[in-house]
Amino acid sequence: MRDDDIRNARSGYDRWSAIYDSEGNPLLALEEPEMRKLLGSVNGCRVLDLGCGTGRHSLRLAAAGALVTGVDFSEGMLGEARRKPGAELVQFVSRDLHDGLPFESSSFDRVVSGLVLEHIGDLAAFFGEAFRVLVPGGFAVMSSMHPALMLRGTQAQFRDPDSGEVVRPGSLPHQISDFVMAALAAGFQLDYIGERTADADLAARFPRAEKYLGWPMLVIFRIGKS
Repeated sequence: MRDDDIRNARSGYDRWSAIYDSEGNPLLALEEPEMRKLLGSVNGCRVLDLGCGTGRHSLRLAAAGALVTGVDFSEGMLGEARRKPGAELVQFVSRDLHDGLPFESSSFDRVVSGLVLEHIGDLAAFFGEAFRVLVPGGFAVMSSMHPALMLRGTQAQFRDPDSGEVVRPGSLPHQISDFVMAALAAGFQLDYIGERTADADLAARFPRAEKYLGWPMLVIFRIGKS
């Protein structure tokens, strides 16, 4: 990903931050229970949240007893996260994930990354850093917007409430095999991979999902470090 692409993505997420938690995104609703299930108990675990955004995973994990560090490149997103109840329990770090991680090796028991991979240009470096900071025996749970959505012309996007402009921070056309092969090359073992589609229940709760009924929206996987 070029420097100007990263700047555009950061600017887009800064603008998105004001409405990110309130716009009724069905992908978040589809992803969050899957993330909880695959992570399991985190009480007492050191957890790194890569691309933490407004803190939707970080704050829940901290409330569940984890020692959480959240990393994001958007000051707008981090500002929203820091204003939320329980934010004092999380160490939030401003950093672009393309620049590597400022943590020692084997520093974390778990790594979480929710709906971030579609914005990562160098998957090999990203998974390499995630592997490095995990302890042996630790694991990561990561999710992404399903690549199949791009076949429908869909990317991460929002409508700016002030201008009415549709803003696309920048999604890259990775395939599921790109994620899996980059993770394996970094040294991870694949423990689980799942694909989730929009169903009638999701569409009833989030009308935006109706046009995707039966269509893959999410891929999520757990990868371990032996």
